[in-house]
Amino acid sequence: MTDITTQSTASWRDYYEMCKPRVVMLMILTSLVGMLLAVPGMVPVDILILGNLGIALVAGSGAVVNHLIDRKIDVVMKRTHNRPIPQGRVDPLQAGIFAAVIGLAGMAIMMIWVNPLSAWLTLASFVGYAFIYTGYLKHATPQNIVIGGLAGAMPPLLGWSAVTGTIEADAVVLVLIIFAWTPPHFWALAINRKEEYAKSGIPMLPVTHGERVTKIHILVYTAILVLISVFPSLIGNSSLFYLAAAVALGAGFLHWSVKLMRRPEPSTAMDTFRYSIVYLALLFIALVVDHYLF
Repeated sequence: MTDITTQSTASWRDYYEMCKPRVVMLMILTSLVGMLLAVPGMVPVDILILGNLGIALVAGSGAVVNHLIDRKIDVVMKRTHNRPIPQGRVDPLQAGIFAAVIGLAGMAIMMIWVNPLSAWLTLASFVGYAFIYTGYLKHATPQNIVIGGLAGAMPPLLGWSAVTGTIEADAVVLVLIIFAWTPPHFWALAINRKEEYAKSGIPMLPVTHGERVTKIHILVYTAILVLISVFPSLIGNSSLFYLAAAVALGAGFLHWSVKLMRRPEPSTAMDTFRYSIVYLALLFIALVVDHYLF
């Protein structure tokens, strides 16, 4: 296993990697959708750019704190042992300073050029993910991803509040969609990485309760997700176009969840995980298309 004391020179790519750019990009997509759905026309350009930049910087800071807190666990997991801190390319102190700098920069942008409500909600999301989930819940309960998922579900509300300065029911529905999406998304990955999580000591559901229980949970939460995903149409905020897209995408997710439980192949867990990412991206894109064209 890789030695955590290995030393090498850090590059900008190491700091970029610690920000979990692919995760942050998905968050910004949902934040952008929240902004676009908040107004009938176009979002003011300054809010569009500065709001998403501030959210991205704070989200990146949370990701760096996640790397920092999990550095000893990352050493024993194949998926994460090549990260910059376990490999010694970035010193923990350097990572902490970097997280503070980009996090404070993001908060300053939100507070000065966006609005205080959106800034405080962004800070709450950061604290929830970086400290409550990563620092405590992740190690305390196999329901960690359910309870801690609220922090990761916040970006649509952050985007909405960046534009309006308010918290409204339509934005909360978007949060609920991601909140319901997070458990089946993450548990599919956890099934694939069960042995690594067992070795790390993290009480993930496949480790503590077995794969069958986890697969039942995935199917139940997927069904809940599909129901919540049609709420925008049921409450009159979207047309038949979005409803059709939500049903079709939801049917695809249910297909993978059923296959994972009843006739899985070696790749089915990761295929379900990958589909879940495509599902969320296309669902939120469908919301925007519906908002402007129908």
